[in-house]
Parts: sequence; structure tokens; C-alpha cells
Amino acid sequence: MSTHSRHIQLMDTTLRDGEQTQGVAFTPMEKVSIAKALLQFLRVDRIEVASARVSEGEKEAVSLINQWAQQEGFAERVEVLGFVDHTRSVDWIKSTGGKVINLLAKGSEKHCREQLGKTLDQHSADVLQTITYAHQQGLKINVYLEDWSNGYKDSRDYVYGLMERLQQAPISHFMLPDTLGVMAPDEVFASFSDMCQRYPALQFDFHPHNDYGLATANVMAAVRAGVSAVHCTVNCLGERAGNASIAEVAVVLRDKMAMELSVDESHLVRISEMVENFSGKRVAANAPIVGADVFTQTAGIHADGDQKGGLYKTKLGPERFSRIRSYALGKMSGKASLKKNLEQLELDLSEEDQKKVLARIVSIGDSKQTITTDDLPFIIADVLESKSYQHIKLLACSINSGLDLPSTVSIRVDVKGEKHQTTGAGSGGFDAFIDAIGKVLQHYEYTLPTLADFEIRIPKGGHTSALTECVITWDCGTELRKTRGVHVNQVFAGILATIKLINIQLHEKANSPQA
Repeated sequence: MSTHSRHIQLMDTTLRDGEQTQGVAFTPMEKVSIAKALLQFLRVDRIEVASARVSEGEKEAVSLINQWAQQEGFAERVEVLGFVDHTRSVDWIKSTGGKVINLLAKGSEKHCREQLGKTLDQHSADVLQTITYAHQQGLKINVYLEDWSNGYKDSRDYVYGLMERLQQAPISHFMLPDTLGVMAPDEVFASFSDMCQRYPALQFDFHPHNDYGLATANVMAAVRAGVSAVHCTVNCLGERAGNASIAEVAVVLRDKMAMELSVDESHLVRISEMVENFSGKRVAANAPIVGADVFTQTAGIHADGDQKGGLYKTKLGPERFSRIRSYALGKMSGKASLKKNLEQLELDLSEEDQKKVLARIVSIGDSKQTITTDDLPFIIADVLESKSYQHIKLLACSINSGLDLPSTVSIRVDVKGEKHQTTGAGSGGFDAFIDAIGKVLQHYEYTLPTLADFEIRIPKGGHTSALTECVITWDCGTELRKTRGVHVNQVFAGILATIKLINIQLHEKANSPQA
């Protein structure tokens, strides 16, 4: 059992195994960009970039990566999966300028017998033949034992027999995959402890898969048992449930096992975003380290605890990963959550104004789960310009719209204590509302001014869930007036801006000398 601190290599296989994710295919230039980011910025120890003999596009990508890697001194850190085919994979890799072959041998007797139709001796001879040729061509050689986890469980003598035949060959890394993601941490620890103790002079890599959600835990067990390298992908890309996440593995090995790594954590999120964009596979908002929400506190009590002394902070600080901590605003918000967001915006509000803004946030939170810092200026502007006039209250409003059909609205309002219910129709939801509210207001000898301008805005970023700000300019005869409405629905934002103007003008009318 190896628990002392030591350097663990991380080999990223996003560009090879990660590209076996359903629906993922990187272009040559995307592959080059990811390879550069992995080696130059994230500083992983090795990258596996392709499988030999796949396509001309793959050959172009590997050639470009190797050309760049040669210039930058990374040539021997770029690896390509090759097959037991004597000269063909080796020649393909050589033609791209490659320096390293990761040879795919059969790590289970079942695969050897049923897929190849060969005995252990026959397969070993084929593997050694390809290794000899690769060595003659000047390639560095690593060997995968495909389906090793099942092979070790079901036919251990086969695994030992293969190792006995290969251990004297010029192999740098024996790479042991849990190909189908079937292992649990105790199984990983027991099997790797056996392999490391049985062959102490050899270097072993662990290649985990995440079918049971145990990939990171299995990595910990393998490192504890003595492996020298671990294979990962960005954003857990890979077949089926994917591979181990490089972000999770890097942070766990550092924080929980005190291992030494080459990885620069400050680039984990940036490369996650790059791979997310190129792959089209979205990262879950709650994904550890790289998810959009993992450094967001939602409950007001958490923000309060952080305000009073970092009570809810851990080693996983956002600054570590070039991120910032945020405090979500919504129905669970408290004063501390609002205060943290105001600090971020460099705004200072009085206690009374903070109460008003917080009340509005909680109210909006019932219909919009999270309010962002970008939404906040809209809410503040709306609340601070609002007067406490309640001459008219919108009690209920239902809008129906259809393609190529007129919109209809049903409203219930309270005007000076008297309730009215009516309907309206128009070319859109807002137009239908104007029709309906006009019918009510004629009882009070009030006519809405003409619209001079109608502007809809959402905060920067363009999220579909963003708050909508509607600013309406009214032609009031002697002057132009602007009112603002803020809501998650743009039609209702316009309606709220209209109600605000009506309240202002009814108030002025009630307090005019002629009233």
C-alpha cells in the first residue's frame, strides 16, 4: 500500500477516448486547439490524441498536433492508440510525426479467445512482433490490457501469463483499463496492489470508466495501491457514462491524498468551457469544480455565515480555479445575499431601499428560480423609481395568443377600492391588455396617453430565463414620460410599466386643484 506523497502523472484522453462519446467528433483544428490547451496551459503530463488508421481527417489532426508539439518540446507527451497489426499502426503513427504508440492488447482471456480466436501464446507473439517493429522505428511504447478488469476477475492466470511474456519488452507503461466500468474501490485496491507488488519494477497506469459513478473513487483506490499514472478526460467525455473527470481527479488527489501533480488548476474551467463548446456536450450546472452553480450560495443563511466569517467556505475556493463566489437571489434570499451582490456591483443602498429591493426579489423568486447579478440593476431601478401609489391594482391577468390569431386577455383590477373584470382583444398580448384596461378606465374619465416608444431589454448574456425590463415612453401632450416594468415575462413587464403610469396620473388627477 503506497500512501506517501509522490508525483502522479495525469494522461488526458479527451481527444481519443473522449471522442468516442456519442455524437462527438472534433475537427482537426479543434483537436489542435484542445491539445495545445492541455499541454501548454493545463500542463497535463501526457495526452492521447487519436486512434491510428481511423481516417484522413484524423491523420491531418495528429500530424498538426505532432508538428506543434515538436516545436514546443512536447513531442514525447503526445500518444496515439495503435493496434496489434505488426507494421500498419506503427507506420501510420510514424507518418504523422508521432513518437509514442499506446498498443491495444487483449487483457482478458475471453476477449482473446472470442474476439481474436487466438491462444495466449499466439496473441503474445503478435503483440511482441508489433512491439519489436515499433521499437525498431524509434517509437516509445505503452501497452493497454483491454478489458483487464474483467480479465483479472475471471481469468487471472491469463493476465499473469500475458504479463510474464511482456515484462521484459521495451514497454514504458502498462495501462490497465476498467474498460466496462465494472469495478468498485475495494476491487481496484486489491487488484492493483497485487499487480504493483507482483511486478514492482513496472509502471502501471489506471484507465477508469464511470458506469457506476465510481471513477474518481476508483482512482483514489488505484493511487493508494501504487499506480504511477491515471487517465482522465475533460468533462467526463467517453463511451457510455464517460471517463474520470480530470477536474475531479486533480483536485481530489491534491486535497485528499496530498499527491504531487503537474496540472495548473487555474485553467480547469477554461478548458472545460472550450471542450464543452467544441463537443456540444453541455456540462451540468452542478458538476464539481467546473459546473456553473458550484460556487453559488442560494440560501440566505449561507451568505450570512460567509459575511460573518467564512462559515460556509472550504478548501474548494473559487479563486483556486480563476472563478468567483456568487450568491443567488430568489425566494430564499436574505439581507446578506443581497449585500454580497450589491458589493459585487459596487452599489450602496440604504437599509430601507435594501428592504424594498429584497421584498421584490423574493416576490419575483416565486416565478423565477434564480435572479442573477445581471438582473439586479433592473430590479433596483424599478423599485427605487416606484411610488407607493395604489389607485389601481392588477389582481389577475390571463393572456391567450396563437399563430395568425388575435390575442385575447382577461383582467381583474381594483380601482380605488372598486373591482372590475373585463376582456380585451388585439394584435398581441400587450395590445389586448390596452384594449381591456381602456374599457375599465373610461368609467373614471381617464384615457391612456399614446405610446411614443416601447423598449424591451434583457441583461447582458442573453439567457432565456433573464428578467425583462420594459421601458415605455408616453406622449402626454405637454411632455414625454417614461415608466419601467420588470418581470420574467416581457408582456407582463409592459403591463406593469402601464399600471405604473396609470397610478401616477390618477394620483396627479386626485391631487390637482380641479379635482
